[in-house]
Amino acid sequence: MTAAPRVTGLFVHPVKSMALRPLHRARLLPRGLADDRSWVLVDAHGVLVSARTDPQLLAVEADTPSTDPTVTHALRLRSAGLPDHAVEVPDGSPVPLRLHRNDLTGVPADEEAQRWVRAAVGRDDVRLLWCQAPEQRRLNPAYSRPGDHTAYADGYPVTLASEDSLRQLNDWVAQEASRRGEAAPVPMTMARFRPNVVVAGTSPFEEDGWRRVRIGDTVLRMARPTDRCVMTTFDPQTLARGKEPLRTLAKHRRWDSKTWFAVNLVPEVPGTVAVGDEVVVED
Repeated sequence: MTAAPRVTGLFVHPVKSMALRPLHRARLLPRGLADDRSWVLVDAHGVLVSARTDPQLLAVEADTPSTDPTVTHALRLRSAGLPDHAVEVPDGSPVPLRLHRNDLTGVPADEEAQRWVRAAVGRDDVRLLWCQAPEQRRLNPAYSRPGDHTAYADGYPVTLASEDSLRQLNDWVAQEASRRGEAAPVPMTMARFRPNVVVAGTSPFEEDGWRRVRIGDTVLRMARPTDRCVMTTFDPQTLARGKEPLRTLAKHRRWDSKTWFAVNLVPEVPGTVAVGDEVVVED
C-alpha cells in the first residue's frame, strides 16, 4: 500500500513579497494561515509594491511571534545593514489601496516603521499597511463560494506545492539545458514558488487533480492550479534574474496562455496544521 503524502514544510509571508518564514505548526483560518500576507507595501498612489518590480524585497525578513518565539511585537523587520525594527499593530484609520484589480484598505504603520521600510527597500515613496479587515477581499467567484476571502494574497488563501513536482520540474530544466549544450543548472528551491504548504509523497503534479484534502484537523478544497509570474525567475538568495522556471514551464505546463505550478486551496474547516501531518485526499 502506497504511503499517504505528508506535509514537509509550512511557510508564511507576514509582509507580502518579503522572505518566506518557516513554521513547524500553524493555525489555518478561513483567510489562510495565520499571519500570512497580513501586511503590504504600497506606493504614493496606494498601488501594490511587490517583488515583481522590486526584487530586493525578497531579502527583507518579517517575523511574528508565530515564526520566531523571540519576537515580542506584532512584527519584527530585519534587513542587512539596518538595525532590527519592531512594529505594533496600528490603530489609525484605514486608507485605500489597490492590489491588482482589487480596491481594498489598510491601516498605515507608524512613521518610524515607514522610515525603516523606505531605507530597506531603497524607495522614499513606499508605505507599510496592515490588513485590518481580511474579509473585504473576496475571491474570484468562478473558483470560490460566497463568503470565501483572504488578506493580501494574490488570489487565494493557501498555495500548496509538491516536492515531487519540483523534482520533475528541475529534471526538465536540466534536460533542456543539456539539449542546448549548457552546464546543468543548480536545482531550484521551493522558495521560488512561495508556497504555504509543501508536501512530499505524490506523483509529479498529482495535486492538480485533487478536489478536497484533509490535513491535521483541517479540510481544504481545491480552487484552481496556480499560474506563475515573473517573480519566480528571481533567485531568492542572490536576487539574480534568469529565464527559469518560466521557460521550461512554458514547454511542459502551459495552457490558457499561462504557466502553472502548485495549486490554490480554500479552507473549509479551520484548525491546526503541522509539519509531518498526513495529507488525506478525500476527493
